[in-house]
Amino acid sequence: QVQLVESGGGLVQAGGSLKLSCAASGSTFSINRNDWYRQVPGKQREFVAAVISGRTPAYAASVQGRFIISRDNAKNTVYLQMNNLKPEDTAVYYCSGTNQYRTYWGQGTQVTVSS
Repeated sequence: QVQLVESGGGLVQAGGSLKLSCAASGSTFSINRNDWYRQVPGKQREFVAAVISGRTPAYAASVQGRFIISRDNAKNTVYLQMNNLKPEDTAVYYCSGTNQYRTYWGQGTQVTVSS
């Protein structure tokens, strides 16, 4: 089992920055992929960024060049640095961890960007 806990969300003005963290515990050694997704009420959860062992990080077109995903294996933590935030980035952000068997999800953290 793997447990994921997000933190770092909050309220920020447009153009500002936030850094989200996703702390993992449990059988973290089995995780070979971590993603960040986001969701607004009434819409499907959408992909934001992914970090995959041995591969270049991937980003949604809407955040490319503004967001950076990284992983600190020593701390079992995945980060999402969000720069030049826009009101349309407002959402609940979720992290996930995937191993060969399943995907685990955190509880989410709210990010609100005011104009």
